[in-house]
Amino acid sequence: MRRVKTALVGAGFVGPHHIEAARRLGFVDVVAVAGSSQASAEAKAAKLNIPKAYGSYEALLDDPEVEAIHNCTPNDLHLPVTMAAIERGKHVIADKPLALNSDDAGLMLEAARKKGIVHAVTFNYRYNPLMQQARVMIAKGDLGGIHFVHGHYLQDWLLYPTDYNWRLEKEGGASRCVADIGSHWCDLIGYITGSRISEVLADYTTVFSSRRRPTSSREAFAQGGVDESYDEYPVDTEDFASVLLRFENGIRGCFSVSQVSAGHKNGLEVEVNGSKASVAWKQERPNELWIGNRNQPNGWMLKDPFLLDPSISHYATLPGGHGEAWPDAFRNLLRNVYTFISDGRSMIGDADKIDFPTFEDGRESNCIVEAITKSAKAGGVWMKIER
Repeated sequence: MRRVKTALVGAGFVGPHHIEAARRLGFVDVVAVAGSSQASAEAKAAKLNIPKAYGSYEALLDDPEVEAIHNCTPNDLHLPVTMAAIERGKHVIADKPLALNSDDAGLMLEAARKKGIVHAVTFNYRYNPLMQQARVMIAKGDLGGIHFVHGHYLQDWLLYPTDYNWRLEKEGGASRCVADIGSHWCDLIGYITGSRISEVLADYTTVFSSRRRPTSSREAFAQGGVDESYDEYPVDTEDFASVLLRFENGIRGCFSVSQVSAGHKNGLEVEVNGSKASVAWKQERPNELWIGNRNQPNGWMLKDPFLLDPSISHYATLPGGHGEAWPDAFRNLLRNVYTFISDGRSMIGDADKIDFPTFEDGRESNCIVEAITKSAKAGGVWMKIER
């Protein structure tokens, strides 16, 4: 397999996890990192054992050795970084959300198609083995006709008014909680059911109208120190939201998202109810798939490659009883992307070989988030997804 040389743009919270997952593949070399300054880039390069450091993304993109980039910058930089990479013919793996809005996402998608580069978005929860199994079960009709989907994505890392992150700032976009974690939930439920959301009705709540913004930067999920200096920052994005869903094929659904729910660290849960059976999965217990029945006992399917459908058993790389979780799903996603790149495949000519979320999926997510936000701002009315 041909080796691929990649680079990281933005090495905050999620960037190093991208790099760790890529390195686990065995045929991807991380050759460079770009930071907000030369000093910060050199510090990250030393910490992550990356040979080259650049003080700007433009300088990194001019490096001919770099074939692909991971765009892990703050949301407002996704467009300029991605467009500059596409212009130079670099493949792009973009962290979600792809863009601040669907118009920007559309520009990226159109540019990527014209240039012929490989483009992907890191909706990594799809690649948990038991979510792959649920998708196969639903497609085969094991659950019967699907009529209801529901769940939530709950966190507590912004529970206190002293909790702060760049996602709270206006440059991050009109939505925060829904765009940040609700996008994952919507993508996952759409993926496993093979169904598209057509309409939404939403309610947003902001618990803290202002927060204490530290005068120095702080990574996601980090807590402030007692001696940290700060200023008051007004906040108008949502701390939690509840959303009703209608799908194109008649399925109904609902979900809630929150970043102020004490005790919930990364509580993504999905449940699908059909005319024959139900399935449910919790991200914090990723090796268990609940199967619900009416006329026989409910049960649990445990992650085991020998129990999974043969078509997707390769997503479980360890034997039964050996847990696989978030980092492994991330690796599974990147394995699909980088294998596609290494094999020299085309997004157009080899469209049937694409098994990863693309900029098209990223734009779809932006469209859904926009409709949810419009519904909430209109006082909670049904809003169609404008694609």
